[in-house]
Amino acid sequence: MEHLFLEWLKEYGYVVLFVWSILEGELGLVMAGIMSHTGDMILPIALIVGALGGFVGDQIYFYIGRYNKKYIHDKLRSQRRKFAIAHLLLKKYGWPIIFVQRYMYGMRTVIPMAIGLTKYSARDFAFINFVSAIAWASVTIIPAYYFGDELLKILAWIKAHWYFALPFALTIMGSIMFTFNRIEKKLLEKRRDRQTR
Repeated sequence: MEHLFLEWLKEYGYVVLFVWSILEGELGLVMAGIMSHTGDMILPIALIVGALGGFVGDQIYFYIGRYNKKYIHDKLRSQRRKFAIAHLLLKKYGWPIIFVQRYMYGMRTVIPMAIGLTKYSARDFAFINFVSAIAWASVTIIPAYYFGDELLKILAWIKAHWYFALPFALTIMGSIMFTFNRIEKKLLEKRRDRQTR
C-alpha cells in the first residue's frame, strides 16, 4: 500500500502539490522539496506549482468572504472568536497580516475570508497574496530540497520509531495550539478593555 502511494505521488506529484497547497500546504511543500532533492520533481516547477496553489487557495477564501456572506455568517457561529481576532489583526497591522497569515496556526482560511468581508481592495489583496505565496513556497521547499538527505533519515527514523515520534508530535501540536489560544484570548481581552473605557 505504501509503495502504491509513493508511486502515485511520483506520477501525479504536481497535481497533488497544487491541491494540497490550496487546502493547507506546509507538509506538501516539504514533501515537494524532498522529492525535488531525489529527482522525482523539478525544483523550479515545484516552487511555481506550490506558490500558485497557495495563491489560488487564499483567493478562493477571500472571494467566499466577499460574495458569500451567508456562508460566513453560518460559519461565524462556530468560528466567531477567530473572525474577531482576524479583524483585530487586520485593523492593528494592516497589509502585513495578509503576508504572514499563512504561518498562523488555525487562521489560514479565516483571515482571507474576514478580509473579504471588509472593503479591502481585491486588487491589493491579490498582489500581496501573490508575493506572500511565492515567499511561502520558497522558504519551505528550498530548505527541504537542500536538506533532503537529512529529512529522509528523519522520516526513516520516525517510521521505525513511531511510538516515540507520535507522542512527541502531539506534544508539539498541543503546545502550538495552547500558545495561539493564549494569544487570541489576550487580544480579545485588550479589545474588551478598550470598549469598557
